[in-house]
This record gives sequence, C-alpha cells and structure tokens, in this order.
Amino acid sequence: MCMSAAQRKKPFRDEELLADVIARLIGDVRHVAVGNASPIPATAALLARERGNGRPYVSLLQSRKHNFFTDGARELFDCAGQGRIDVFFLSGGQIDGQGNVNLVSTGDYAHPDVRFPGSFGSAYLYYVVRKIILFRTEHSRRTLVPKVDFISAPGASTPDTYRPGGPVALVTNRCLFSFANGRFTLASVHPGHTVEEIVENTGFNFEMPAIVPETSSPSPESLKLLREVIAPQLSEVYPQFAAQVFGVTQSAFAS
Repeated sequence: MCMSAAQRKKPFRDEELLADVIARLIGDVRHVAVGNASPIPATAALLARERGNGRPYVSLLQSRKHNFFTDGARELFDCAGQGRIDVFFLSGGQIDGQGNVNLVSTGDYAHPDVRFPGSFGSAYLYYVVRKIILFRTEHSRRTLVPKVDFISAPGASTPDTYRPGGPVALVTNRCLFSFANGRFTLASVHPGHTVEEIVENTGFNFEMPAIVPETSSPSPESLKLLREVIAPQLSEVYPQFAAQVFGVTQSAFAS
C-alpha cells in the first residue's frame, strides 16, 4: 500500500523547512532585522547570510554578537525610517486576507476575550520596511481570519499614502502564501500537507493556481549549514530552541 505524504518520514524537521523557505524569500538584500521571540525567522536570516557569504547583514535584536544597535528598538526604527532595513518579520494573534495584523485583542475592544502583547512598532515598520514577511506557526481558522478584530498594522494603504513597504508573503506551518494587490495566493503546500487541508483551516479567501506545487525541501547543503553552522550561533539568543530543534547547548559552544 502506498504511503501518503504525511506518512513518509521526512529527513528534516519542520523548523528547518520553514527556515529554508523564509531564507529563500529574503533573497539578495543588504540588511535583515529580526525582532524579539522570533527563532525561526532568526534561523532563516542567518541561513541567508551563510548562503550569501556574509550578505545580508543580520541584526538580531536580542543578540550581542549579531546586533550593532546599542539603544534597543529606537535605533531599529531610525534605521528602518532611513530605508536601511530591507526585510523584517511580523506575526500576530490574527492575520486576515488583506494582510492586516492584530496584535492587540480579540472580541469587543473594551471587554476583550483575549489580550495580545500589543502593537509596539508593527504599524510603523509595516509601512517603511520594503519587504515584510508574515509568519505564523499556527495555521487555523482561529488565527487566519476573514477580518481581524483590531487592525494593529494594515496590509494595504490608499493610493495617496506614501508606503514603500508592505507584506510580500505569509509563511505558516502548512504552506506558503504570496501577497500582491491586496490578496493572498497559495504559492506552495509544505510536504505532508494538502490543498484541501489548507482550504479547511484558512478563514480567509485566497487565490490558487490550478496546480499547487509542493514546497521545496531543504537541500543537504542547507541542512548541513543549519545543523553545523547556524545552530551554534542561535544558541546565544535562543538556547531552548537550539537545544530542542538541533540538540545544541550554549555551553558546548561558549568561547
């Protein structure tokens, strides 16, 4: 009996696949910045740098080694406003089909059902960073909704609004969506998942080609970089993630 894609044993972990997908989305740019509590985007940024022989420059805000900012987020915002950050990552408690992000709350604003951490600088960065990659590891109708309950950061703006930046893609644990003209399009489905599963678990409408490709798996060379080069670097900022995903401990690579 033939095994389904979900039944086949994958030679990589889901986190490695997602990092590889995001690294390819980053492309050939000058500077990638990664905010707090973003281990998979951080992995992707470091992977993109290794592939590019030192390009792009990577700023991990919680890192001492991979961060030239000395005054926290204020310098990040200044740098972004000057057009010196090419890629940033945003997530949210809710994301809708227009690329709007909710980082505040669900339900009635005065009496919310759930409170999120808050918008911080998400709206500002959404406007000024040229390439924003949205990221959500829970792909469900609870998180990918028809319309967010609160717009922390809008996915699109009116034509008379100066906005050099905006969303280009949404990466989830199930698939990759591209974003253009105010709508998402299903670009690929990750190994082990199906188009039917994506439709069933997505609350917003999206475009879809007649044949949806499977997301490319990480190459052996990429997996080697992730496990032998990137993982030790991650252990400084995300020791628990590095240990859980790659089996790397910070003390083992302390200088």
